[in-house]
Amino acid sequence: MSEQKKIITFGEVLLRLSPAENRKLMQAKSLDFFFGGTEMNVGASLAYLGEPVKHITAVSNDLVGEAALASMRQYGLDVSSVQKVNHPIGQYVLEVGSAMRSSQIAYNRLHGSFANIQADQIDWDAEFEDAGFFHWTGISPAISENAYQALKAALVSAQAKGLHITADPAYRSNLWQYGRNGQEVLKELVSLSTIFIGGVNEINEILGTSFSQDQEGFVAASKELMQQCPTITQVFDKIRTGVSASWQKIYGRAWVAGEYLETPELEITQVVDRIGTGDAYAAGLIYGLRHFDAATALEFTNAACALKHTILGDVNLVSVAEITEVMQGNTGGRIKR
Repeated sequence: MSEQKKIITFGEVLLRLSPAENRKLMQAKSLDFFFGGTEMNVGASLAYLGEPVKHITAVSNDLVGEAALASMRQYGLDVSSVQKVNHPIGQYVLEVGSAMRSSQIAYNRLHGSFANIQADQIDWDAEFEDAGFFHWTGISPAISENAYQALKAALVSAQAKGLHITADPAYRSNLWQYGRNGQEVLKELVSLSTIFIGGVNEINEILGTSFSQDQEGFVAASKELMQQCPTITQVFDKIRTGVSASWQKIYGRAWVAGEYLETPELEITQVVDRIGTGDAYAAGLIYGLRHFDAATALEFTNAACALKHTILGDVNLVSVAEITEVMQGNTGGRIKR
């Protein structure tokens, strides 16, 4: 699938602030910071895997925005189409949990730079020249009318050009504050996409259905999604079992070409950082579909997601070789000399 063509990602970049060493905010005297954001995390992970990626967004026209651009460049992202606007970059504070204590997040993004992106200043037809994939999530259209209009225009153009369009609906009801109905918008945008990254919960939210979580329910939900959104040809899902905040189990499953696929479960007993693990899943999937068959791509995806739990920060800084080792069952973590 379009191995040499570039990947375009579109979405908000946020400044993440977090106390070190699993402290609560009230205990902290200083904060670590990272730049991230769902779609940027996907693009940065793909760039680290050696893929050509351009990220399109809007950042603040100040020193924080410049730092965000520098961070994206360090990951290897093409930022030549990033807009600078006179609004602050979005932020969030993360308290990292441990054992039975859950992580907590507080957002400050309502009137940020991405919410004020200038949709009419993006020439999507030009952006998609020599592109093979476009990735979006349901976070973007939830931010503002501007972001929704920009994404819808992108999808119309990407579909017309025959790109592979990966949709991660990521419905967050508390984000939809500007007047549009989230479920209606997401169904509209998913109907302009080709690959669905999500499972029964996401399909039920978008379609208003009530399919069960078991294999039979997943297959039935995938078939219903493809019937109501006929451009969707593949569905990829991640199943997570949380023993505690520090101990997670994951496996992948998919419905592709009338066949159910499933990976073995991977267990992460010492989670370093859960933020960005879903983004690592999406990045692994896009890389996998560009280089492997669907079954191998799913195994690559699950291994990439598992490894992200061991990486501090938003981006999955692991190599193809590291992911391949986990795929092959090398999960002992032996020192390499």
